[in-house]
Amino acid sequence: MYYHPCMSTEPILEKAPLAYENTDFLTGPDGRALRILAEYQEPMSRFRQQRVEDTVVFFGSARFHPLSEASSEAQLDSPVQILANTGSAEPAPANEQPATAPEATPLQRTRAETATEMAGYYEDARTLAHMLTSWAKDLPGPRHRFVVTSGGGPGIMEAANRGAHEAGGKTIGLNIVLPFEQRPNPYITPALNFEFHYFFMRKFWFAYLAKALVVFPGGFGTLDEMFELLTLAQTHKLDKQMTIVIYGSTYWKNVINLNLLAEKGAIAVADKDLFQFADTPQQAFDLLRTGLEHLCDPNTAPVNVPAEPSPNTQQLLGPDITKTLG
Repeated sequence: MYYHPCMSTEPILEKAPLAYENTDFLTGPDGRALRILAEYQEPMSRFRQQRVEDTVVFFGSARFHPLSEASSEAQLDSPVQILANTGSAEPAPANEQPATAPEATPLQRTRAETATEMAGYYEDARTLAHMLTSWAKDLPGPRHRFVVTSGGGPGIMEAANRGAHEAGGKTIGLNIVLPFEQRPNPYITPALNFEFHYFFMRKFWFAYLAKALVVFPGGFGTLDEMFELLTLAQTHKLDKQMTIVIYGSTYWKNVINLNLLAEKGAIAVADKDLFQFADTPQQAFDLLRTGLEHLCDPNTAPVNVPAEPSPNTQQLLGPDITKTLG
């Protein structure tokens, strides 16, 4: 409050903030419903503006490096570092880093030996995303089909966005705010670079537009995301057929014994048909194309879709919603 020098000594009340500019309200518990709604409506608006019809989602570890960084020769000059956490900028403790010195621990030696192997998955994801994007770019229709989508971070996510970017296509990154430093990889199409607060809204957008899923080797996050979509497919909660490719059969069959789940009755034997394994980019691409081609019939494409980006609500309704004075 303050007092006007020429008027009453009564204090003059400061203006209250507009409700949508009230940071305390919007970031507090009472604004939660609005924040959740914003993480639905704002991405929806951008997907419409960018003419995205559907996606192919790539999951995989954030901790794998390109082959140019992880090869034996490259490591002699600049050893790769394992991150402390998924998406973190901080490295893991020294005793967990790859090393080949005589004093290295068994864990360090194993990680040094497998660095090139894991980098191979990075390069395969990059190649597969490039193949898929090159194919999808030539599909008829007014919207972008089967746009490569990742969690927006480093590792396999970066590789997928990178391959699509190098093929000249749009590519989506659905990042998440974490309590440690994380930034989007540089290959995401800027207008399709998203940042989410709520994990469940981010997962919604992974599932909602996806027509296919490719799961590369990864850890807790990859397992979580893969099994969430597998469960949706298993329980017929997806109003579409989703092609699910699990990449790297040796890795995954050592991590999860899916046959045992079926043998013990924890899943149906038929549930193993929900996914297919692939071990090369060409094999994975063939599975994806077979699963997606039936969705490419131009006779079933949307009609009367403008060539330009779709208008926003005010542009669409015109003078019924006019801009008010400030």
